[in-house]
Amino acid sequence: MISKTREILHGARIALVLAALSALVLGGCASVPNDPEERKAYYETNDPIEPVNRAIFSFNQGLDAVILKPVASVYKQVLPQTLQDGIRNFLNNLRTPLILANNLLQGDIDGAHQTIARFTTNSIIGFGGFGDPAGDLGVKYRSEDFGQTLGVWGMGEGPYLMLPIFGPSNPRDLIGLVVESVADPIDIWADNTDRDAIPISRLLLRGIDRRARNLKTIDELEKSSLDFYATVRSLYRQVRADEIRNGDTDDTIPSPSISLDEDPALAGPRAQVIK
Repeated sequence: MISKTREILHGARIALVLAALSALVLGGCASVPNDPEERKAYYETNDPIEPVNRAIFSFNQGLDAVILKPVASVYKQVLPQTLQDGIRNFLNNLRTPLILANNLLQGDIDGAHQTIARFTTNSIIGFGGFGDPAGDLGVKYRSEDFGQTLGVWGMGEGPYLMLPIFGPSNPRDLIGLVVESVADPIDIWADNTDRDAIPISRLLLRGIDRRARNLKTIDELEKSSLDFYATVRSLYRQVRADEIRNGDTDDTIPSPSISLDEDPALAGPRAQVIK
């Protein structure tokens, strides 16, 4: 069982790397339209492999309808809100080493101080991270990842990419995802102590928690969108740009009635809406 789990993890990382390389190649090979209006739309959407992305998007929707949404619905109905909040806080607290590393790589010293303050306060006073007294004191959670760091360093996002299960991305964020999957201290510890189920469990629990918190909002967003795929693509690109500028994020998809300027926070997943 342990060896099989390790094989799955390594296979997933290889698949992510290949997906990033494929996106770069396909994006570079895609022909730019000659018509000025079509060329303008081409660069605005930044989606040269749109037919492939739409097919993967449809697959993710089916997977969500059959598995993720039902599980998230039960999760939300069965667990008290206090316990759901505690699980979310605990998962956020576990990301502290990665967030701190990206604070420092971005030269964000104030952010690093806040990250350390949050971890110390929540770990000691917040019962190992299940509580969020730091947030109550005004030190709000702000996620940082290596994809954002690459953006701060000036790396372009590359062509839009829809990943199976993981959802909307681009080569820059996909590289960040792969780097963090092999650099997470907790995952490294789990891998070296034959606790290979921990990384997968964290990933699944975070996905279920995010989906549960966005059940109603995603349904409303889909119903109000003329083209749900295009809406997800636009939201993902705008929110990632906002996160690179250190806009606040709470992993909640904005309501269709709220503009992005009022609430720029987008998360995943709905299988295809995942960060």
